[in-house]
Amino acid sequence: MSDDSSPSTYNDPDRPAPIDTTRTHSARIWNYWMGGKDHYPIDRIAGDQVSESFPEIVDLARTSREFLIRVVTHLTEEAGIRQFLDIGTGMPTANNTHEVAQGVAPECRVVYVDNDPLVLAHARALLVGTPEGVTDYIDADLRDPDAILEKAAETLDFDQPIALMLMGVLGHIPDEDMQPIVQKLLGALPSGSYLASYDGTNTSEAYNEAIEAGNKHGDVPYILRSPEAVAARFEGLELLEPGVVPCPKWRPLAGELSARRGLDQYGGVARKP
Repeated sequence: MSDDSSPSTYNDPDRPAPIDTTRTHSARIWNYWMGGKDHYPIDRIAGDQVSESFPEIVDLARTSREFLIRVVTHLTEEAGIRQFLDIGTGMPTANNTHEVAQGVAPECRVVYVDNDPLVLAHARALLVGTPEGVTDYIDADLRDPDAILEKAAETLDFDQPIALMLMGVLGHIPDEDMQPIVQKLLGALPSGSYLASYDGTNTSEAYNEAIEAGNKHGDVPYILRSPEAVAARFEGLELLEPGVVPCPKWRPLAGELSARRGLDQYGGVARKP
């Protein structure tokens, strides 16, 4: 827990976090695949079951973080964004959104959103930003966008552009709810804001089978969608080049694309007119 001089603030800081170690959680499994330390035996068992049938899942996890780094760097350096709303944070690892953004512009304000007690506990300890900026954490559910927007407004200025980050999280939302949630969040953002998003796609039979097997053990199923369905979330926005593509192909840096196999996650970045 940070002291009173810290720029970070959290909701209900004294609330105990009941963590159920008998059930898997996607954030912890993803952390395991990324090489993190914040997972339990039940998460490792489920993660190993998926990776045994689809070894590329480890590459997907790590290329997704590379995608986030490139996106946040571009939005901060080139687009001049200084505010980020990162929903579905997952476990803190290396090169989190605030670290990348504030590494470029220390005054950046970053609000993380997740609803997993273990993620919350680690966020309190680890997601601490620069003295010039703000790093905040909201304990909230993506399925309640009104609550997210209300709490985020305590930290972010909704009269200034905001980058909405939906990285690998909309796969947990049913088809009928996904687009209304995205539109609700985007509708609250001013012109000049951005949507950055990726999700797993049904472009590989092995990936389809692996996710189907993993969903039998997880508490919240993950839905693989077509690349066209991922692209649909950007409708009405101005897509940046190269459009909605496999994450490793979105403006790759030297050495990244050739070192990874996983291409079954599509993502993009778009500006709100």
